[in-house]
Amino acid sequence: MLQEILTARNVRLLLWRDDLLDPELPGNKARKLKYNLLEANKQGHSRLLTFGGAYSNHLAAVAAAGRRYGLATVGLVRGEPTVPLNPTLARCAADGMALHYLDRATYRRRADPGFQAEMLAQYGPAYLLPEGGTNALALPGVAELVADIRQHAAFDALAVAVGTGGTLAGMLCGLAGQQPVVAVPALKNGGFLRTEVDAMTQAAVGRTFANYTLHLDYHFGGYARLPPPLRAFIQDFEAQHGVLLDPIYTSKLLFGVLDLIKQGHFAAGSTVVAIHTGGLQAWAGFGAKTEGMRPGPIS
Repeated sequence: MLQEILTARNVRLLLWRDDLLDPELPGNKARKLKYNLLEANKQGHSRLLTFGGAYSNHLAAVAAAGRRYGLATVGLVRGEPTVPLNPTLARCAADGMALHYLDRATYRRRADPGFQAEMLAQYGPAYLLPEGGTNALALPGVAELVADIRQHAAFDALAVAVGTGGTLAGMLCGLAGQQPVVAVPALKNGGFLRTEVDAMTQAAVGRTFANYTLHLDYHFGGYARLPPPLRAFIQDFEAQHGVLLDPIYTSKLLFGVLDLIKQGHFAAGSTVVAIHTGGLQAWAGFGAKTEGMRPGPIS
């Protein structure tokens, strides 16, 4: 089916496997952490403090990075504690992360500087990483992705899923206003992300970019929703191409990109590179919902 769509529209679609960048720190998480870890070391910190949900790719990556580089890690988790730990948090704990839980009302304060100071006073001293790992130092690490792709393929457009917007913002910095980016938010009503992304690039490189479009129709009901049509798409994609997509980000991205190709969004003869940003450990949260689909690796 995929090849028929590409042939009919004369579009070449490549999948960049950033999920294979590092078995423990796949894709955008490794890139976001790169310069933050260097800064933590520069400041003399031996502990990382961060925030995330119960199945957070970011928490898993920070815990793995802490184990690898000999740093203590503290995860402030949204929601109530559960016993036994889910597979994501169990992996975090096994990697040495100290887990503390915040009720949802308290968790909503996670970006407030005063609240962050309270958490650092309670659990620090520590180098603080925001939810998702997105901050000014995350962007240059993600910007390097563009140069990596250019070394292997010429392209007319890039395509990426969007959560907090940090990966998109970093890619825009790497492109420096050149080729366009198709961006597919994983959450419902994601139009607000334009303001977030523009603020990030302004802070990082002193400018905003116009070479990206947010496509808001491929959220499948909202963040972390896995309805039957999306589940079927993931199963079909793996059966045809041998690549497992994650249930939150890259699956929605590929569905959206193929639909846009069918609609003639890309000019004939275009080469489009879609980014598989990882996140396969999220399958741990969908065990009963996948109806026999094998889970991805927990890392």
